[in-house]
Amino acid sequence: MRPSGQVKRSVSLSGHATSLALEPEFWTVLAALAEAERTNLTGLIQAIDARRGRRPLASACRVAALEYVQSR
Repeated sequence: MRPSGQVKRSVSLSGHATSLALEPEFWTVLAALAEAERTNLTGLIQAIDARRGRRPLASACRVAALEYVQSR
């Protein structure tokens, strides 16, 4: 865990390795969302990346997690 309390993970997006740092609570929700969508975390993040527009990836992931929790 980073000093900020975030957990950093590496993912491959469009054939390029990148890292994403989020709070553990967001990783937990994203894992549940990935399971609900019958994909893995990398697949979910790739889907979020494809539709995020100009929003930073970390912000788009947080919003996706929030939308998932609100929809339940």
